[in-house]
Amino acid sequence: MELSDYLRVLRRTWPTIVACTLLGLLVAAATSMIVKPTYTAQTKLFVAIQSSGSVSDLQQGNTFSQARVQSYVETVGTPAVLQPVIDSLGLDTSPEELSKNVEARSDSNTVIISIEAIDSSPVQAAAIAQAVGNSLISAIDEIESPKEGGASPVRLSVVTPASAPVAPSAPNTRLNMFLGAFAGLALGVVLAVLRSTLDTKVRGESDVRRVSQVPILGGISFDGDATKKPLLTQAPAQSPRAESFRQIRTNLQFAHVSHESKALLVTSSLPGEGKSTTATNLAIAIAQGGQSVVLIDADLRRPRVDAYLGLDRNAGLTTALIGKADVNDLLQPWGDDNLYVLTSGQIPPNPSELLGSESMKQLILRLENAFDSVIIDAPPLLPVTDAAVLAQQVGGVVLVVGSSMLKIPDLQKSLSSLEMVNADVLGVVMNLLPVKGPDAYAYSNYSYESLPNKFSRTSASSERKGRTISTLEDDPLLPALRGRSEQR
Repeated sequence: MELSDYLRVLRRTWPTIVACTLLGLLVAAATSMIVKPTYTAQTKLFVAIQSSGSVSDLQQGNTFSQARVQSYVETVGTPAVLQPVIDSLGLDTSPEELSKNVEARSDSNTVIISIEAIDSSPVQAAAIAQAVGNSLISAIDEIESPKEGGASPVRLSVVTPASAPVAPSAPNTRLNMFLGAFAGLALGVVLAVLRSTLDTKVRGESDVRRVSQVPILGGISFDGDATKKPLLTQAPAQSPRAESFRQIRTNLQFAHVSHESKALLVTSSLPGEGKSTTATNLAIAIAQGGQSVVLIDADLRRPRVDAYLGLDRNAGLTTALIGKADVNDLLQPWGDDNLYVLTSGQIPPNPSELLGSESMKQLILRLENAFDSVIIDAPPLLPVTDAAVLAQQVGGVVLVVGSSMLKIPDLQKSLSSLEMVNADVLGVVMNLLPVKGPDAYAYSNYSYESLPNKFSRTSASSERKGRTISTLEDDPLLPALRGRSEQR
C-alpha cells in the first residue's frame, strides 16, 4: 500500500480511530478514579567515614564510602532493618510485605542513600520512611562496629527528614489519560488497517483500480429519494443526480466513438446494484441530448423498466422474439423526447436461449438501423448467463457497481466472464456512492437559477408527442423512424 492508500484508509475509518481513542481516555479516567490513591514519602541519608581529617584519609574514606553505599542500599530490604520499623510503628505486616512498599537507591558516584516509602496515608508514609532511615542507621552502626569494640568507622546521618506528601504519587491521572489516549489511538489505527486489509467490498474508485484499469465513466451518489423517485425526470434539472447522468452520457460518447454498433448493454454483477435504474436514466439522458433512443428491458427474469416508466409489460421483447407480433407494434413512446421503450413481455421459461437466438441478434441490428442509441438492460452477470450471452451481440458493455454491495472477488468474476466472451467493456459506473468521505464521487458543477429560454421548444415537444410509428410495406419500423429523424 502507498501513502495515499493509508490516508484513504484513515479517512474511511476515522470514526473507529476516534472511538478507540475516546475509549482509551475513558478507561484511563475510570481506572484513575477507581484506584485508591497512594502517597510516597522520602528521606535521604549521608554516608561518611570517620577519620582524622587528613587529605589522604578523606580520599580513602570517600572511596570506601562509595564502595559500601550499594551494600547499604541492599540492606534496607532485609528483616534486620524492617522488623524494628514494624515493631516501633506497630504495623500489622511482615518484613517481606513491607519491603514491597519501601525502596532504596543511590546514584552513582555519590554517598547519598534515598529511601522512599509508599502508603495510602501520607502521614504513615512519612513515618515509615523516617523509621526505615533510623533503623538503617542503627543496623549499619551495629554491623560496621569493630569486634574489639569502639566506634563504627562509618557514620550515616539524615540529611533530609521525611515529611508527609501533599499530593498522591499514584495514580497519575494526567499520565494515565495520555497513555490511554495513545493506546486507544494505536489500537484504532491497527483496527483500521486490519479492517481495510480484510475488507473486500468495493466502496469506491480505488477499489475498482485494485482489480482492473477499466475506465470509470462516472459516479452516482446515494439519494434517499431515489427509491420513491428513481427517474431522472423526477429530479431537479441541476441536481447532482442529473449532473451525474449527463457526465456519464458525455463520457460514453467518447468511449463509444470508435464502435460501429449503437447497442449498449448495461449490467451488473449482482442484483440490487442499480443497473435497471441506471439503464433507464441513461436512456432518458441520451434522449434529452437530442438523440433517438430505444430502451430494451432484456432482464427476462426480474424486469423492472416497465414499473419505473409506468408502461405495459404484457407484450414486449419476448413477444417479438417468438414471432407473435412485430417490434414496430410493441415499441412504446415515453416522455417528451425521442425515447421508445421495448418492455420485457411475458417472462419465458428459457431466457438465455431467447436472448442468444438469431432473432435477438436481428432485432438488435434492426433497432440499431432505426435509432441513434440502443440501450439494453440485461440481468446480472453472476447469477445467470443472460448478460454474457447478450454481450456478444452489442458494441459495448457498461458495468454498474454498487458501492459497498459488491465484493472485489465478485467484480473480478464479472470482468472475467465478460473477457471470456470477448465483450468490449466501455467502463464502470459507480452507484450508491456516499455523499461525503473518501469514496464520494466529486465533480465540478455550476449552480444557477433557471432562466427563461427565448427559444421555445413548445412546437417541437408537441410534434414529438404527436408522433406515431407508421407501417410501411418493406419494413414497418425502419422507414418510419428514419422519416422522423429527418423531420427532426
